[in-house]
Amino acid sequence: MNPRSTSAVTVLIGVLALTGCAAPTTDAAGTGMAGARTPTPTPTADASTPPAADTPIPETPSAPAPGAYVEYTDGAIEATAGQKVLFFHASWCPQCRTLDEELRALGAPDGLTVFKVDYDSRTDLRQKYGVTLQTTVVFVDDRGELISSSVLYDDPSVASLVAAVP
Repeated sequence: MNPRSTSAVTVLIGVLALTGCAAPTTDAAGTGMAGARTPTPTPTADASTPPAADTPIPETPSAPAPGAYVEYTDGAIEATAGQKVLFFHASWCPQCRTLDEELRALGAPDGLTVFKVDYDSRTDLRQKYGVTLQTTVVFVDDRGELISSSVLYDDPSVASLVAAVP
């Protein structure tokens, strides 16, 4: 074996030994469970716990009920009753994350469906509605026609979203 292969094997054996992956240990009964711990159940979130920021919000295969916060999908505007707004969100934008977290924690305002639109990938919608800044919210009618828009960059909150409702 050449010296380079010997070094690589030595390093690999050392890593395996340090991580405990080299060989399973067994208890006196030979069950392979020496030192094993009984898993501790993790506490589950109750209904009052807001979803984590990395929890995906549902897409809209069927029409959401008014007052929902959902990912935008093509055709969702026409399939959704009630007031609706497009929230142009960018994952790299701290103000967008602030509003997103608040919408996840508090939910959408009653009677308003908030569609989360990816600012970076949906350039077609940005162009259609004249959106040039993330945190823009665009209120649309049942056909997807612009009613009004507002930029919530300076105050990315549900309260500002409610204040912007036409």
